[in-house]
Amino acid sequence: MLKRSIIETADGSKTIKIEDWNEQYHSIHGALQEAKHVYIEAGLKNFLNNFQYSEIIRIMEIGFGTGLNAYLTAVESNNQLNKIFYHGIEAYPLKSIELKKLEYHKITGLDPEVFHKIHKCSWGVEHEISPNFSIFKRKQLFSTIDDVNFFDIIYFDAFGPRVQPELWSEKIFLKMYKALKPKGVIVTYSAKGSVRRILLKIGMKVERLAGPPGKREMLRAVK
Repeated sequence: MLKRSIIETADGSKTIKIEDWNEQYHSIHGALQEAKHVYIEAGLKNFLNNFQYSEIIRIMEIGFGTGLNAYLTAVESNNQLNKIFYHGIEAYPLKSIELKKLEYHKITGLDPEVFHKIHKCSWGVEHEISPNFSIFKRKQLFSTIDDVNFFDIIYFDAFGPRVQPELWSEKIFLKMYKALKPKGVIVTYSAKGSVRRILLKIGMKVERLAGPPGKREMLRAVK
């Protein structure tokens, strides 16, 4: 098993470091800032402001990890009229003792009960966290995803191409493309040229956006 440790990032929020890979679950420049910038602002809010959508918005997260993106999305759902149905995909869930040490509510000032509910609920079953937010945590490899025309937004938050290049392959992104509805959106922290070229090759419209603190650019792609 890979050795993991809890570290504090530049904005005061914590993340988990994989010691063997020298890789973190979030940016060392700020876990919270990165999650808000890439997935809430450039992902969810942009989608709500610029696209037509049904009463239920379906989001899939590739790399559920610490649950920070799900937590922020659940809290943001309280400001929206639409219900969010969230699928968190994770092959190797974190231990509860690790999750307790993250203490995201202390840095965000948000309701800690929402974070606890997200992590207490069982895998493989849909759970309602609030009237506007339900979650379905799926313990599976990304290579086994076979959803078709189902999701409005994909948060692509896998470990970086440096340590897990197979997760950033054309094969995986074709699965993402198939899983998206028409006009569905993928957002990711990565702005790597090879990732952009794959997204273009499979038929996505891709734009480079300003990245979160410590990162010049990120990518957003529309089906």
